[in-house]
Amino acid sequence: MFVVGLTGGIGSGKSTVSAWLAERGAVIVDADAITRAVQEPGTEVFQAIVERFGPEVVAADGSLDRKALAAIVFSDPEALAALNAIVHPAVGAEVARRLQEEAGTDHVVVLDVPLMVESGRVPAERLIVVDCPEDVAVRRLVGQRGFSEEDAQARMAAQASREERRARADLVIDNAGSLEDLRSQVDAAWAWVQEAAAAASAGSVPGGAGDGRGT
Repeated sequence: MFVVGLTGGIGSGKSTVSAWLAERGAVIVDADAITRAVQEPGTEVFQAIVERFGPEVVAADGSLDRKALAAIVFSDPEALAALNAIVHPAVGAEVARRLQEEAGTDHVVVLDVPLMVESGRVPAERLIVVDCPEDVAVRRLVGQRGFSEEDAQARMAAQASREERRARADLVIDNAGSLEDLRSQVDAAWAWVQEAAAAASAGSVPGGAGDGRGT
């Protein structure tokens, strides 16, 4: 197993890059998808969220009202910290379980974690950061995902800065341009990952563009 971290700010296009890496053969461990799973009704995490934030975060169908919860936590750092304290341990345990399943294989595993840099630890051999200017990210969030500009800005403010992410990266994918340009960069990134994985298997991992490895 060769683990590659993948991160990027909200609206950067990280999910598209993750999907395209999967098409090329990577095994994806998606922290966002795991987060949604551990927050399903009936789980301990769901119950803890409702107890902490109240019935207003429960939708009419009994599921978690993510929009209502986001409105609370992204304007209140203390509330966000409380939510993270509830959710992150469960997500971390499931990520660890899935990585353990891949141990001993020759697979390239992409650990897709939006807040990897913010956590202070990069549990991967290499880190890829998907990056774009903030105004481009806001435009995508408003136009493609129905965010208000205020909500988009609040969520971005709660994350690491572009500079912080880029400083930790071994490879940066610049998603300020066209889909064709992005696809070309993903092809190059996949070739780079395969080379690094082969070198690791042989006992010598080549250097990246920066020191993205955590301890």
